[in-house]
Amino acid sequence: MKRTIAFTVNGKPVEIEVEPAGLLLDVVQEQLGLLGARRGCETGYCGACTVLVDRQAVRSCLFLAARIAGRQLTTIEGLATEGELDRVQSAFVEHGALECGYCIPGMILLAESFLAQNPHPTDDEIRRALASNLCRCTGYVKMVEAVRAASLVR
Repeated sequence: MKRTIAFTVNGKPVEIEVEPAGLLLDVVQEQLGLLGARRGCETGYCGACTVLVDRQAVRSCLFLAARIAGRQLTTIEGLATEGELDRVQSAFVEHGALECGYCIPGMILLAESFLAQNPHPTDDEIRRALASNLCRCTGYVKMVEAVRAASLVR
């Protein structure tokens, strides 16, 4: 039996129907039409599906959609303001931390959440934080540089 829930997505209020066992990733992609959160492993391992729920990074392939009721959801599509990339997005571009791009939306959102909790991280702390999301193209060097640079921007 579907349930109607209300929440905010990228700053805009929405109301949708969800299945009790429906996943947030399916809602984001199929009902909201936002494709930045990627379907990677479907087990929560890779992090390609990372979104922010109340500014905390979560794996949307494991997060029940009904749990988003009354909360704030941010996807990669919601970071830019008036056409301007935010500081982490800009740093990823400026430092060439994009590679193929498949993992990048989740990686950027993970970095956003991490920097909100630790605004002045060491490189070691950045590496540990980013290690929870997989990137098959890089050695994470440019991503660490990008997150370090973003941490210096206020």
